[in-house]
Amino acid sequence: MTGDAQRPNLSFGPDEEPGVGTPYARYVHLDVLHSLQQPRSKEPAELSFIITTQVMELLFDLLWHEWTTAQQALREDDLAGALAALKRGAHTQDVLVSSWDLLATMTPAEFNAFRPVLGEASGFQSSAFLRLEFLLGNKSDRMLRMYEDSPAEQQALAAALRGPSLYDDALALLDRRGVPAPHEPVAARHAADPAVEAAWRTVYTDPAHVELVRLGEALLDTADRVTRWRQRHYASVKRTMGAKPGTGGSSGLTWLKHAADQDVFPELWAVRNEL
Repeated sequence: MTGDAQRPNLSFGPDEEPGVGTPYARYVHLDVLHSLQQPRSKEPAELSFIITTQVMELLFDLLWHEWTTAQQALREDDLAGALAALKRGAHTQDVLVSSWDLLATMTPAEFNAFRPVLGEASGFQSSAFLRLEFLLGNKSDRMLRMYEDSPAEQQALAAALRGPSLYDDALALLDRRGVPAPHEPVAARHAADPAVEAAWRTVYTDPAHVELVRLGEALLDTADRVTRWRQRHYASVKRTMGAKPGTGGSSGLTWLKHAADQDVFPELWAVRNEL
């Protein structure tokens, strides 16, 4: 699945009149956009919660577009194109990390005032976020079970689960450029591989591979921001609801802390011990 497949449909629907409203309103579908915030309680903080999570979901889509664009560029040996997409993705990640500022100071009393109306709803159920995790190589087939009632979402996630991760395509590029690196996709969480670490060691110590060093650093920029996101998420939840179980049945703080402690692209971090 490519980034292009995820672009919104900007054409007018059959019941829309092209002459109604400003061109800007029609282009970004303002009438639809501003109708999507529907608080279920009288707690003022709920509107902030809804808008922030909706913004995050849109940024997940943008990040998917940038990472799959980078992935396609890597497959085409277009390193410059891949680096440009990863850089744009890094800017998107910065906004995502900063978006926690809108929720981080929510008090337990404010959150508890509308938490009952969430029912079983939880950000843990975001298919857009899970798809990004799979693209990073953080894969788990058991996560597909929660989408059994949503066949289309489950199918898209299954494709991401079985397909190559962004890291797989980066390693494939190394392999094609004379640096042997295992890169076969697996439907499981990426585990640190000594052969992959050896490949990155070669990249960073052989002057002939200076362009690939730029790729390694761009991937580290991405990984660093993933960790910042996870840590910010953890800290925000810890402040707002403490160690209580999460909505939707997740383990809440325990799960978030475990996720924050996991390195993305672990070999790129490990090899720095020897440089």
